[in-house]
Amino acid sequence: MTEFVNGNRITLLRNGAEYFPALEAECDAARYEVHLETYIFEDDETGQRIAEALKRAARRGVVVHVLIDGFGSKELNPELVAGMRQAGVQIMIYRPEFSPWVFHRHRLRRLHRKLAVIDARVAFVGGINIIDDMHTPGHTPPRHDYAVKVEGPLLRHIHPVVARLWTLVTWTQFKQRWRKDREIKVRAEPCGVQRAAFVVRDNLRHRRDIEEEYLAAIARARSEIIIACAYFFPGVSFRRALIEAAARGVRVVLLLQGRVEYVLLHYASRALYGAFLDAGIEIHEYHKSFLHAKVAVVDRCWATVGSSNIDPLSLLHAREANVVVQDADFAAELHASLKKAMADGAREVRRERWKVQPLPFRIVTWLYYGLVRLLTGISAYGRAREFR
Repeated sequence: MTEFVNGNRITLLRNGAEYFPALEAECDAARYEVHLETYIFEDDETGQRIAEALKRAARRGVVVHVLIDGFGSKELNPELVAGMRQAGVQIMIYRPEFSPWVFHRHRLRRLHRKLAVIDARVAFVGGINIIDDMHTPGHTPPRHDYAVKVEGPLLRHIHPVVARLWTLVTWTQFKQRWRKDREIKVRAEPCGVQRAAFVVRDNLRHRRDIEEEYLAAIARARSEIIIACAYFFPGVSFRRALIEAAARGVRVVLLLQGRVEYVLLHYASRALYGAFLDAGIEIHEYHKSFLHAKVAVVDRCWATVGSSNIDPLSLLHAREANVVVQDADFAAELHASLKKAMADGAREVRRERWKVQPLPFRIVTWLYYGLVRLLTGISAYGRAREFR
């Protein structure tokens, strides 16, 4: 059961323009400890900027832990890593990639969450990787994405999660040579009025926590649901929940990726459009740039921001992290941002036009849909039944 705590200050950060300066400032203010987890750490202007902030912290004597996914950052420049390590930054790779020719379903168990915790007093949670989101060749930048800055009692839930994973990876990779770090007290005094929860997905005790929080919010919805998701291929329960919400008069709006980034999932997800449109669900495709958001607002009083897509990789394999906020002001702010994104960069998919799609297109979408189902079944074994 999701545990909500009061007294938090949750600040919405839109895209890298708001996220990276805030992250850099907190790293420069760090006195004791920095934890950073990311799927992608790119050696570009933004990656170098954050790397320099981490190096400055380490040189001041701050214990700096950086955990990078082995697949998402498999092409990371070794010189960037070496420079950080030379400055005293402790870096580990989560599930390193050894051979692209050997398939094992454990390779899909990625560190997809994007978390930073500084001095156990402030945290950043969201979907933004360490990458220059203004570099979007052929598109109007930036990538559309969100994160939140968290202060308050919720840190008691966030800090142990990052500390525990660092310890786990240290032991599994036989890195006992790392010095034992000082234990710091979580500074979690109430500093705001927002009620929030920290929800993770892993392959042990929290396999369905994020999905179940979504489903509970959808079941409670009375007026409106807006979901913005980069990669959207929900399972049966999730699809049924959205359709049932629309049937009881709730306005259901999906803001989805309009540009082709991953061909297989892009076309497979479009096989679901017909059923959604028939149920009265609105679909808006974002074409201005790449949509990378994983957020939702329900009844303008419940909102979530995080790293979890609504697709098999996120819901069956990856480590993910979301913050759920029960606060009307925060939900209104995120709602307004999503409405602006739809107005400025999205096109609505009309039911009457979708129904007359050319036959070759429909054949392709259903072929890809079947292939995704097959691959999901192979990779997840019995846990894939929801994605029939």
